[in-house]
Amino acid sequence: MAAAGPAPLLPAEAEALVRALQSTELRDTGGWLRQHECVEKLNMHAILSASAGQEQLLTELLVTYAKIPVLIGELISVEIWKHKIFPVLCRLEDFKPRSTFPIYVVLHHEASIINLLETVFFHKEICESAEDSILDLIDYCHRKLTLLAARSANGQSPEEAQGGLPELQKQAEMMEFEISLKALSVLRFITDQVESLPLSALTRMLNTHNLPCLLVELVEHCPWSCREAGKLKKFENGVWHVVPPEDQVKMTKLDGQVWLALLNLLLSPECQRKYHFDGFNKSQLLKLRAFLTDILMDQLPNLVEMQRFLSHLAVTEPAPPKKDLILEQVPIIWDHILKKNTGKWEAIAKHQVKCVFSPTEEELKLQARRWAQTYSLDMMEALAPDKPRCRVCGAEAAKRCSRCRNEWYCTRACQVQHWQKHKAACNLMAGAPRSVDDP
Repeated sequence: MAAAGPAPLLPAEAEALVRALQSTELRDTGGWLRQHECVEKLNMHAILSASAGQEQLLTELLVTYAKIPVLIGELISVEIWKHKIFPVLCRLEDFKPRSTFPIYVVLHHEASIINLLETVFFHKEICESAEDSILDLIDYCHRKLTLLAARSANGQSPEEAQGGLPELQKQAEMMEFEISLKALSVLRFITDQVESLPLSALTRMLNTHNLPCLLVELVEHCPWSCREAGKLKKFENGVWHVVPPEDQVKMTKLDGQVWLALLNLLLSPECQRKYHFDGFNKSQLLKLRAFLTDILMDQLPNLVEMQRFLSHLAVTEPAPPKKDLILEQVPIIWDHILKKNTGKWEAIAKHQVKCVFSPTEEELKLQARRWAQTYSLDMMEALAPDKPRCRVCGAEAAKRCSRCRNEWYCTRACQVQHWQKHKAACNLMAGAPRSVDDP
């Protein structure tokens, strides 16, 4: 391994990528395929820069060129594509793609954008530069957290995919869970700035969506934690892992995000003035007292203030919220896209099948090579939080496919077992002839 890890982008490279970010029409999925490369490079740059404490450049570029509203618009556009057009694609009987790779890239585009926003929204100036689109982002986060709460409350697990493209449908469902967790982090960063948010944003969080009660549900049901065969498992860094007994009371990063968001929303004087502490909301919030143990407060001392607030809330009747006479802004991105495309979903899907999702073999190879360059091995190893895991059994892996260099295995037996599934992608990434039959 090299002595120094991969360096972030040069300033001129980062500026060119930021300037290349553009709003894309829902019909023009090919624009997402082209733009996804920019977003992924900026994503990796943001993570490496944040690790080195040098993220100021990217923050300034995104603010200077007003690209945060563009990213939020793209985020919601891909979300609508997933809900309205992707199911139509899966039902088309005559759609038998040579490769599902281009569709996967579109599905992954939403994950890449929310990951980039999670990395940069820590900064106050980024939150402020979102301007009116912050309302659309709040609505987006609310939709994701509602799905997350419903999934955990119902004990929902990924369903067996029906119809065409079943493997891709399963991947999309798994990706949705991770995207929702990223949305939780973004929402927490937004609540960090409650003092500087427009009044419409506060009203939307507290009263329109009642986020405090939604966050209480997440504390209760903890969707990133489950019990399987008598063992506690938690979802961290993109994987489920068994938690040893001595670590079961440790607060995870996701637990912390929920509690910090609650602290921001409940203890801010402005939020207390606007929130309606009626009988239902009060009873929901008081459920938090059962979770405020000494062990938890030792890990996040600020929760002592939360405990005091809840003790006071239990014995008082807060005044009704003061209503300000203001013209309230409303989010427009979601409604604008729906109004423009309602009734056209099937036509858009068929257009995309013809123009975007049926590439020739040469186009696929060219696309794959571009992605191989974007996801360089040194870069991916620098970003990976843990050692590589076997693609088959999940054990720690030391062997890598020698042709495409993209899959890891613990033993030769696992590599051979996975070859039939891996062969098509391996041939594509390596640019090798299709007649190769052995790993």
